[in-house]
Amino acid sequence: MSLVSVYKEAMELNTIKDMGKREEAAKAFFAELNQAVLPDKFNWASEIFEGIHVKERGDQLALIWTDLDTDAEQQFTYKEMAANGNKFLNFARKNGVEKGDNLYMLTPIVPETWFATFAGMKGGLVSVPTATSMTEREIQFRFEAYKPDVIVSFEGLTDLVDDALKKADCTPKAKIVLGQKEGWVSYADIDGESGEAEAADVGKDDVLFCFFTSGTTGLPKRVGHSVTSYPVGHLSTAVVIGLEPGDIHHNLSAPGWAKWAWSSFFAPFNLGATATGFNFTVLNIEKYIASIAKYKVNSFCAPPTAWRAFVGLDLDKYDLSAMKYSLSAGEPLNPEVIDQWKKATGTEIRDFYGQTESTCMIGNPPWMEGKMRFGSFGYPAYMYDVILTDDEGNEITEADEPGHIVIRLNNWRALGLFQEYIDDPEKTQAAFKNNMYFTGDKASFDKDGYWWFVGRSDDVIKSSDYRVGPFEVESALIEHPAVMEAAVVGSPDPKRYQLVKAYVILAAGNEGSRELALELFKHTIDVLAKFKIPRIIEFVEELPKTISGKIRRVELRENEEKKKEKEATLPNEYFYHQFPELSSKKK
Repeated sequence: MSLVSVYKEAMELNTIKDMGKREEAAKAFFAELNQAVLPDKFNWASEIFEGIHVKERGDQLALIWTDLDTDAEQQFTYKEMAANGNKFLNFARKNGVEKGDNLYMLTPIVPETWFATFAGMKGGLVSVPTATSMTEREIQFRFEAYKPDVIVSFEGLTDLVDDALKKADCTPKAKIVLGQKEGWVSYADIDGESGEAEAADVGKDDVLFCFFTSGTTGLPKRVGHSVTSYPVGHLSTAVVIGLEPGDIHHNLSAPGWAKWAWSSFFAPFNLGATATGFNFTVLNIEKYIASIAKYKVNSFCAPPTAWRAFVGLDLDKYDLSAMKYSLSAGEPLNPEVIDQWKKATGTEIRDFYGQTESTCMIGNPPWMEGKMRFGSFGYPAYMYDVILTDDEGNEITEADEPGHIVIRLNNWRALGLFQEYIDDPEKTQAAFKNNMYFTGDKASFDKDGYWWFVGRSDDVIKSSDYRVGPFEVESALIEHPAVMEAAVVGSPDPKRYQLVKAYVILAAGNEGSRELALELFKHTIDVLAKFKIPRIIEFVEELPKTISGKIRRVELRENEEKKKEKEATLPNEYFYHQFPELSSKKK
């Protein structure tokens, strides 16, 4: 099967105006793709981006970028995007970087992030997107677990990176900085390289992305995605979004997270659309939505916390008439949020679901608009054979019965599913059981086939658009000499879905107090990324445990839900927002 013809067919599919016919076409398209024998070799950057888009729409805009703090703006056509990516790849190769080497990207929302991602795909490098909010300790862990061969970083993070490299005993082949830094090569120096580069010989199962993701226990896992699972797998995402060639698409997400690769890179570039990127230091929702209007964005994807903020604005002040599609992912939105946005744009916010380990696997495609049920995240995407099972792995067929969200593999292996947890066969084996992949999430479906999210089946905390593993936070707290034991869970919150809550048992000779809570908050600020910092600390005498001594976090979560229902606050419970001393720290 020619993958060039597959991408062209997907582009045609998404231009079908009759949504009933588009749904039927999508079903037939994925039924054929799911059973197809793919070519052994595939280089998406050269065959699709350059082979289709540069050749057929080279002068069309591929990227519109602006900095909301400075009002700086840059735009790049498909030809220019490819040329810039090729320059990066040529520079890396001159410094000894080869196919299979690891490319760390510690960059904000800047055009260079798109260029480097393209270069990694074309050169067969393993891209390791890394959030710019990482602390030195977190960067060091990543370098020790997965050594960097080439790094591109923004100037403000280079000191942390250099310290982490020293402690991890790593010497990359090249260090590239957005700006100027002694011992680093300035990104501006790359501009002299050739705008053409030879494509690497990439096998369909070669791992080309490594995402570090939080787990229930232990340090972050390394999710390995291949040249097939991401570019080809994200045809599922592009179809659920509804992108057409020439559409202007925006995604509110930062590089370093899989969602950026999903919706800011592959979904638009798979189908010849225009990606947009808005860089900012602190989110100014008025200026953000004004930019959505200014650039006449046709499809907009944002997390639930952002949607709740946007509908609080006077949306009549903005011309959002170009909007065709609006999407959300993370947790169910309130019906009133969807109603208010629809009044302003005429579009319903469509919910969808996936993981770092997958592409879009459940959702509300464009043909569901007008037929959605508030709170439901749709139904399984046609690329995936998704079912619910009980704890023993038996399929659930009864409506309204919660079960584990599982991808069945015996009929076909979904193209968007990740390859493995890199260098961790034990965790990989735990996720893949009985010819099924267990997502770690739970859901139910109603009698009409609509799916409803229930929650995590493990202890990972879902806060805003982030997943936080309790182990990392507990480990940070236990480092403090006053802490003997800690248990971290998610506490229900109307804005962020869950807040990171820490139950703390103190070492002998220490007493719970406001002063000690402040000290613990400051300690975690120093060692954790800001989205992992506990927002609530409660000092307790004991923790519920099993007979074997394992903490029963499920019981702690139930306690939190009961407390929130009663709106109860305990005297030994301290909230981050109650400390003005922390206002200048990470928020």
